[in-house]
Amino acid sequence: MLGEYRIEGRRAADISASVERAVGSGALEPGHVLPPMRELAERLGVNPNTVAAAYRTLRERGVIETAGRRGSRVRALPATTGREFLRAGVPDGVRDLSDGNPDPALLPALGPAFAAAAEQADRDPTLYGHAPAEPELVRLARAELDADGVPDGPVAVTSGALDAMERVLAAHLRPGDAVAVEDPGWGGLLDLVPALGLRTVPVGVDDEGPLPDDVRRALVSGARALIVTDRAQNPTGAVLGAARARALRSVLRDHPETLLIEDDHGHRIVDLPLRPLAGPTRRWAFVRSAAKAYGPDLRLAVLTGDAVTLDRVRGRQRLGPGWVSRITQRAVVRLWTDGAVDTPRVAAAYGRRRDALIDALTRRGVTAYGRSGLNVWIPVPDETGAVTRLLAAGWAVAPGARFRLGAPPGVRVTVSTLGEDEVCPLAEAIAGALGPGPARSYV
Repeated sequence: MLGEYRIEGRRAADISASVERAVGSGALEPGHVLPPMRELAERLGVNPNTVAAAYRTLRERGVIETAGRRGSRVRALPATTGREFLRAGVPDGVRDLSDGNPDPALLPALGPAFAAAAEQADRDPTLYGHAPAEPELVRLARAELDADGVPDGPVAVTSGALDAMERVLAAHLRPGDAVAVEDPGWGGLLDLVPALGLRTVPVGVDDEGPLPDDVRRALVSGARALIVTDRAQNPTGAVLGAARARALRSVLRDHPETLLIEDDHGHRIVDLPLRPLAGPTRRWAFVRSAAKAYGPDLRLAVLTGDAVTLDRVRGRQRLGPGWVSRITQRAVVRLWTDGAVDTPRVAAAYGRRRDALIDALTRRGVTAYGRSGLNVWIPVPDETGAVTRLLAAGWAVAPGARFRLGAPPGVRVTVSTLGEDEVCPLAEAIAGALGPGPARSYV
C-alpha cells in the first residue's frame, strides 16, 4: 500500500526520482507495494511504457524488486537507505560495540608521514598529466603481493576497497547480472551490488570462508562474479585456510569466465597467512585497503588484477576523479617504510580481545565466532530481541540484518576497544539476552 504518498511525474526520470525520494525520506518503507504499471500510467496520464522505464531504472538502482505476479515493491534493504541505518541508536551511557572501527590507540600517528609527503609535493608537485600512481607505492605494493602469492598484474590505486570493487564490477557486469556474495557478509558490499543493478546470490560462510558447494551452486546457476574476503571476514572473522582455498580454486577452474574479486582489508592487522584464490579465472581483481590498519579516513586501497580489468578500471577512473591524491599515496609509502604498524602486536591485541570474549561466552553456553579481525559474530534466536535487551543492559551491538541476506539471525560485537574488565559483564549480558536454548550455526 502506498498510504498517503502520491507518485508524481510525466517522464520516466521524474517518476523514478519521485519514488526514490520517498524511499530515502521514509515515506515509502521497505516492503511497500508499488501500483501496477498500467494503473499508475492511467493515474499519471502517461504511456505504460513510461512507467515501465521508470520501474526498470528503480530496479537497476537497487530501490525496488519485482516478484512476478506479486508486483513491484520497495526492497527490504533499498540502496537508497543503506545498511548503516539498520542500527539502534546509542543513548548516553551505553557502551557502543557496534561500529566496526579499529582501536584508535592502535592506529599510527599520521602527522609526520603527511608532513613529509607535503614537503615532497612542494619540491615536486603533481600536475595534470602525471602518472596517477606513486611509483614507490606501486613497487612496495607489488613486492608484498608477490610475497603473498598474488599473481602478477598491474597495480592501480583507488579511494578504498569499496571504490575498487565498484569499479571492477562496473568494468565487466551489466544490470541484471548475478554476483555471488558471502552471507553473512560486509554490509557495504551488500548495498553496493543492488545499487549497481546487479543481483546478489548468497553463499554460506564458516570459519574457513565461503562454502565450496554453495559457490559451485551459485556459479552453476549463472552468477558471473564471486567476491571473497580472504581474512578478517566481516562480520564472522573467517579466514581462508589452505584446504578451503584449494577447494575453492578447484570450483573456479570449472568456471574460468567468473570474475573473481578478493578483499584483503585485514592486511597488516592479521598475522594469519594469506591464501589468495586468483589464478583459475581469466578475469580477477585483488584489493588491499589501508583503512583498518591506518584509520578509516585514510581512503586508499591498492588494486591488482588481470590486464584487461585494470585497464578498464584506470580508464574509467581517468574520466572521474582522475587519481587518488599523490600526497596521500606518498604518506602511505612513508607509513609502510617506517613500519608505523607493528602487525604482530596489533594482531595479537585484537586476538586477545576476541578470544577473551569467545571464551567467556563459551563458559556460559553461548557459541560465537571470530578467528581474525575486529569482530565477533554471535548466532541468536531472536535478533531484534537480543539487540533490544542488550541495549537495555547498557551494551550496543550491531544487528545481524546489516550483514545478512538469507543467513540465520545473529549480532556482531566489535571488540577492538573492549577492555579486560568489560569481557565478563558483556558475556553475562549476552547470555542473558539470548535466554535458554541451544546456539545456532550461522551457515
